[in-house]
Amino acid sequence: MSSPSDVMVLHRIIRFLADLATQSFFTEIRVIGGENVPQDGPIIVTATHHNMMLDPVILSAAFPHRRKLNYWSKAGLFKNPVVAWILYSSGNIPVDRKSKDRQKLFEGTFKAMSKGNAVALFPEGTSYTEPRIMQVKDGAAWAALEYFKYKDAHPELADQPDVKVIPAAIVYTNKSKYRSSVVMEFGQPISAAYYKDQFFSGEENASRNAVKSLTRKIESELVEATINAPDWDTLYAARMAKDLLWEGKPKTDLAEFVPISQTLVDIFSNPEVVPNFVSIRRHLLTYYSLLQSTNLTNSVLSSLPLPRSLDPNTPTPTPGRLLTLLIMIKDSFAALIGLPFFFLPLLVHIPVYIMGRLGARLVEDEEETQAQNKVAFGLLSSLLIYPTIFYFLWSLFLYTPIGAVLSAGLVYLFAVYHTKMIDGNYERAKRFVAAWRILVGVWTPKRSDLPMGALSQFATPKTPPPNPWVEKPRVGPTVKEEEASTKDIPRTTSLTDLKLQEEPPVKTRSARRPPSRRLVRHVLRARVEAVNALASLFDQLEQGGPAKKIKVSTHLARVYGGKIVPSQSQQDPNEHGVTTPSVEGYRTAKEIVTFLKERGAKIPTLRHGRYEGDWATAAAAAQVGSSEAEGYSTNEEGS
Repeated sequence: MSSPSDVMVLHRIIRFLADLATQSFFTEIRVIGGENVPQDGPIIVTATHHNMMLDPVILSAAFPHRRKLNYWSKAGLFKNPVVAWILYSSGNIPVDRKSKDRQKLFEGTFKAMSKGNAVALFPEGTSYTEPRIMQVKDGAAWAALEYFKYKDAHPELADQPDVKVIPAAIVYTNKSKYRSSVVMEFGQPISAAYYKDQFFSGEENASRNAVKSLTRKIESELVEATINAPDWDTLYAARMAKDLLWEGKPKTDLAEFVPISQTLVDIFSNPEVVPNFVSIRRHLLTYYSLLQSTNLTNSVLSSLPLPRSLDPNTPTPTPGRLLTLLIMIKDSFAALIGLPFFFLPLLVHIPVYIMGRLGARLVEDEEETQAQNKVAFGLLSSLLIYPTIFYFLWSLFLYTPIGAVLSAGLVYLFAVYHTKMIDGNYERAKRFVAAWRILVGVWTPKRSDLPMGALSQFATPKTPPPNPWVEKPRVGPTVKEEEASTKDIPRTTSLTDLKLQEEPPVKTRSARRPPSRRLVRHVLRARVEAVNALASLFDQLEQGGPAKKIKVSTHLARVYGGKIVPSQSQQDPNEHGVTTPSVEGYRTAKEIVTFLKERGAKIPTLRHGRYEGDWATAAAAAQVGSSEAEGYSTNEEGS
């Protein structure tokens, strides 16, 4: 099986199709740190795994130096010679998971690395959707360190370079959305030789400790290159803040996407950062959830001349009917002007769009599977459409050899033309649909608005269902848990000690989402309130000056000039009774605000001057169709 393993014909074909699929689905795949990947020699690539089959597709398609990757597969699949050839040729190597002998377990891995090849795996063990990296298993570390035993048993490999572990973080700007983007960052190579002496020291549990140390290093590198939040609400609030801070601006440089997002996550991970933190976060989450419920986007709403601050004595104004009608007419013309140039590609690709949407609907509750289905269903549709176009064009050229070349060239140019034209037309189409929804919502009588009492279910973000294959370590109380009231529970009793009688499961039908026209006014009011909430947050951060420090991710503190101090929290010993000292990172509020502004953030400000009071604590008006009226105090001298 050495020949197909080396040539990997099917791998080249699959990678070619992967290139086409990813270029069609994603706007851009930005590779960062490609220079950290050696051009030759044995390497183990440890990649994050949060988007099912798209992760290996993207990793293979955009891997530096076009190196071919070998992925782990069950050894039992290789028993049939024909299937074995297909697996080897497509870039798979056997892993005998039933064997307790690690040399036999990783035999296929060692053979691939002995030829200087690259092995890619996903140490998290499964694809999942969580607000942070939940687990990193030891398989990659065992394979890297056990390879030294394999080399000792094969003297011909004595001059081969030591194996390097290459961390690869795959981050999606929105992993389930069409025409989103991807950031793939490769960390510094981790030399397995650094852990070799400990691995072979012969002391009790030495080999396992070495493996754990290497695994922690891999995990640390992956965490630093990804976005990690303590809970979903923190992540959603940070996402909403990012959309508001960069609205009307060019998209942030993908190279800055992760540090910007993590900085905002760090801010919203600190409930004590400002006195009215709970109110600020609540407004951001309400706006985020209402956008999701109506399929609207903040970029569309930002084009409306909505007021930036609230009047405490009057309901939040919404755009007039005439204004929304003019916006509708303008967006209609903008969409129609470019339609003639895009009509033919649109007509040809309608089956692709329909099949992709159908594939996503089949897995509505599995976010990490939606994009996979969109790409797979769309690719299958394209593989039917493009050959049909080719044969039609070839028939016009009387099936001549030259005609075949010309037909293939025209099909390729047609595909490229569609990809180049899709972004602008797709944005105009989304804007047109959104403008129509806003128009209908504003022109609809106020009495048809969804009552405030029924709004809460659409103003609370929905979290993905838990993955049963993911271990969830307890990392301390989340922000939401700290907000929860436990005054009726004795202080000596923990929540986990309360044993309630289990009730039989009740099958319930999910609530039907109301028409978007009944939510439009709520969305427009929520947007103004979210902008004001964000303004009050940054106003207080700027008032804090250099003395105000915020606890942040340690790697961001290290990179951007913050401080790293020993952690004050008590660390639990590991399974071997060893307590690893931990550290905490801090950045000043002034540095964080400057950091965001330098990267294009448009910090909103309060209209009436410097923020002084908690304007976000007033109760919502009870009358149907009225807005939430919030009281706040202002400094009249600064207005």
